[in-house]
Amino acid sequence: MQHHVYFWIKEEHKNAETLAAFEKGLETMTNVVHTASGGWGKPAKTLVRPVSDNTFDYALYITFDSLEKHDAYQVDPDHDVFVDSFKEIWGNVRVSDVE
Repeated sequence: MQHHVYFWIKEEHKNAETLAAFEKGLETMTNVVHTASGGWGKPAKTLVRPVSDNTFDYALYITFDSLEKHDAYQVDPDHDVFVDSFKEIWGNVRVSDVE
């Protein structure tokens, strides 16, 4: 299964120090024990199309071998540390999970 998370960062937090820390946090999330693989990135510079949304600042994508591993990830202490550390900088977050 795939877990996709899109982050919109509040303007007042878009500084080099905060974004570097956030990027380090995203990298940590891709290596939590329950994950099969993962990564993160910023919106691609693709053509503007009505069906595409490139308004987010960062995206995290993680693959899990099972729904059970996804569920374990959601309650993993590393996940809680990430959320608690960065939730104040998010203006918006969207999650899409795909089987």
